[in-house]
Amino acid sequence: MTAIAKLHPELAATPPMGWNSWNCFGCNINERMLWEMADALVDSGMKDAGYEYLVIDDAWMAMRRDDDGNLMPDPDRFPRGIKAFADHVHGKGLKLGIYEDAGEETCGHYPGSLGHYQQDAMLFASWGVDYLKFDWCTCEKLNAPRLYGEMREALLGIERPMVFSICEWGQNRPWEWAPAIGHLWRTTWDITDKWDFVGDGEGKWGGLGIVNILDQQIGLKRYAGPGRWNDPDMLEVGNGGMTETEYRSHFSLWCILAAPLIAGNDLRKMDAASRQILTNREVIAVDQDSAGIQGRRVKKEGDQEIWAKPLHDGGVAVVLFNRGQSPANIVCDWRAIGLGTGTAEVRDLWAGRDLGCVAEGYIGRVPVHGVMMLKVSSI
Repeated sequence: MTAIAKLHPELAATPPMGWNSWNCFGCNINERMLWEMADALVDSGMKDAGYEYLVIDDAWMAMRRDDDGNLMPDPDRFPRGIKAFADHVHGKGLKLGIYEDAGEETCGHYPGSLGHYQQDAMLFASWGVDYLKFDWCTCEKLNAPRLYGEMREALLGIERPMVFSICEWGQNRPWEWAPAIGHLWRTTWDITDKWDFVGDGEGKWGGLGIVNILDQQIGLKRYAGPGRWNDPDMLEVGNGGMTETEYRSHFSLWCILAAPLIAGNDLRKMDAASRQILTNREVIAVDQDSAGIQGRRVKKEGDQEIWAKPLHDGGVAVVLFNRGQSPANIVCDWRAIGLGTGTAEVRDLWAGRDLGCVAEGYIGRVPVHGVMMLKVSSI
C-alpha cells in the first residue's frame, strides 16, 4: 500500500473508473462541453456501471498565474471557474479530476506546477478536486521519483483525499518506484485510436496502438494491487478509429490487466455498441475484482493468446485473444490457467450466458482481432 493509500484507504482499492477529456477533445475544452459530459456520464448509465471521476485534462488554465502565483482557470473557457464546475460534478454524485504537469509547462504549454507543488495542491483541494493527473512534459532533465515524491508530500499535507495519477509515460520505470508514491502510473507512451501502430518508430508523441501497448504490459503484474495500478493509458472505445470487435478486445484486455478504466469518447453522441461495451457489468467486475490481481498472458501460439486473471471467489477470468487476420479456434486447458484437470463451470461474459460444465478445457472460436471472455470456476 502506498503512503497515500494508507491515509485514505478508500481511494483506488480497485482500479479507478471515470472519463477524461483528452482522447476525444485534446486542448479544445470548455465549461459548457464538460458540463454536458457530466450530465451524459449519468444519463448514459456510465455512472451506474461504476465510472465516477470526470477528469479535466490539459488547457483548462489561463496562460499565466495571478500575482500571488495561483493558477487561474481560463476566463473564456471556464467563466464560472473550477469550483462551480466541481459543485455541479459533485451534485451529480460524481468526483472531479484535474490535470497538471510536474514541469514548468504542461504539454499544451500552459503553466506547469514546478516550484508550486504545495500551492497547487492546496488550490485544487479548495476547489473540490478529487483526482490529480500529473504529467511529465518539459521534464526531460528532471528526476521523476523525486518530483513525484514532492507532489505526494504536498497531497499528504492537505485534508482532502485525492487520487494521484502519475503520467510519466513509463520512461523511468515508474512501476519500480511509483507504488510508494501514487495510486496509478502510466506504463507507455500515449495511446492512439488504432489497433497496431507505433508513432515515429519509437512510439514517442506519435503514440501506440492497442496491441503495441498490450505487449509492453508483459512482466508488470507483480507491481500492481489494491491502491497501486499499472496504467496502460485511457480507453479509446467509441472514438471511431477501430471496429466494434477491436473495441471489445481493447476493453476486455484492459479489464484482464486490472487497468484503470478511464473512458475518452464523446458521451453525448455515444452509439449503442460503445455503450454496451463500456457498461458491461460482468466484464467490468473482472477489472474491479476485490483481489486486485493483474492478469497475465499464460499462453501464446503465433497470433493466438490466452490471458488469465485469478478472482477473489476462486474463479479465473480468461481472455482468448486472436490478433491474427483469420478466425481461429483457441484451445484453453484448465491447467494453463491454474485450475487443474477437473471439470469447471464456464460463462461467456460478453454473451452473458452459461456454457455449462466443461472437463479439462475449452475451445473457443474467436474472430479476427477479437476475443472471447470467460469466467471459469472449478466445481
